[in-house]
Amino acid sequence: MVKVRQDAWSHEDDLLLAETVLRHIREGSTQLNAFEEVGDKLNRTSAACGFRWNAEVRQKYDQAVSIAKRQRKEKKRAEAKEKKSIPQRQSVPPTFHTPAYESENDEIDLNRVTVEAYREPVASEPVASTPSLDLDTVIQYLRNMKHDVQESSRSKNSLEKVEQEKQTLLNEKGELERKVNLLQNQLATIQEDYQVLIQIMDRARKMVVFDEKDDIPSPAFRMEKNGNLEQVAR
Repeated sequence: MVKVRQDAWSHEDDLLLAETVLRHIREGSTQLNAFEEVGDKLNRTSAACGFRWNAEVRQKYDQAVSIAKRQRKEKKRAEAKEKKSIPQRQSVPPTFHTPAYESENDEIDLNRVTVEAYREPVASEPVASTPSLDLDTVIQYLRNMKHDVQESSRSKNSLEKVEQEKQTLLNEKGELERKVNLLQNQLATIQEDYQVLIQIMDRARKMVVFDEKDDIPSPAFRMEKNGNLEQVAR
């Protein structure tokens, strides 16, 4: 199944990525192996882990990466020195009893046992120690870790505050929408009442006009001696 993740990286994810990469560097492994290991644990792709390391996380652990590389170099030197000392040890006759072997494979196993037997005193000898961490480096590393934790805490608090403000705005939006709907309903009712009132007033006006026409008396006229019409007052 293809690994697909859409969520953001948390502080714990970044710490796991950094610890895994540093461990692989110290052990002489590759960063790609570290990305694959983290991807399996976080259900992410190795490419996503590599991008996160190079874009965001690595710059916070430059000193730790340098220390891990020095430890890897010292480890390789110690292993090379140990391998050089093994042939010299093999020339010394073994001081322990070994059983008889009948096959060629058994002879090879005997050589391996002999080598392993003489590795033990070599390991007990003082080996070139890895560079010790000075106090200033440790303090700086702890300060960086503390700063990362504080930044993560502040980001979390800011996110919670933004979520609360978002919820408040959503509540206010819902309340305003409810009021707008209520006002629109009231406006529609007022418009209907206004139209009815206009119709009633128009009918009343027409009725008054008809009544006034009926009450006005028709004018009377009479013929004068000279032949002109004269209105007779009533």
